Amino acid sequence: MVSAAEPTPTAPAMTNLSPLSPVSRADEAPGPDSAWAPAGLASMDFQLPADGHAGARRTLAAAAAILEQGEDLLAALTAEAYTHCVPLAFNACIGGHYRHCLDHFTSVLRGLDADEVDYDHRERDVRIESEPEFARKATQRLRRQLEQFALGMFDTPVRVRCEVSYARGDSPVAGSTFGREIVYAIAHAIHHYALISIMARWMEVKLPPHFGVAPSTVAHEKAGAR
Repeated sequence: MVSAAEPTPTAPAMTNLSPLSPVSRADEAPGPDSAWAPAGLASMDFQLPADGHAGARRTLAAAAAILEQGEDLLAALTAEAYTHCVPLAFNACIGGHYRHCLDHFTSVLRGLDADEVDYDHRERDVRIESEPEFARKATQRLRRQLEQFALGMFDTPVRVRCEVSYARGDSPVAGSTFGREIVYAIAHAIHHYALISIMARWMEVKLPPHFGVAPSTVAHEKAGAR
């Protein structure tokens, strides 16, 4: 935990990474020219057609954009910075946080075949948290899988297993949908990206200005500036 007497280091100016394109309305999806717009989706996908899948398209586009931010992160870090343990962040490293983010996306996609999303038995591949190039390939693989996600599966019910109690006993299982779990994986990643951003600043690593900032916060700031 950072002491109140210790100000967070100022983020260095951006020089080598593209920032997130401005959000003009809170209900707009990233346009096809956005730095973090998902590759593989045509311009028509950003028009949110009234075909019953507008929400699914928007969510999957957001998931691909979040993973693209991850690729930008990996490109900005040296292997040493990626694996460096930061004492003020419980001695964790950026690689560990990033692997944790990918694990949740992987758990959701594996649930398509298992009929259950199991967050307790995640992959936890140490290569993702220790080898940036391996992590980059894993990120690209997840993006391709999400781009091929069947829109009709978005509202399909699924059981979700996740241990949330410190008491002894079996992990609780709750009802959800695949779409809801993709939304959770996105929000979960954004919060870990925020922690990664703080760790990167302590190491004086340059990241995009909106990295780790929730889309709702970006939209709110844009609305307030008008």
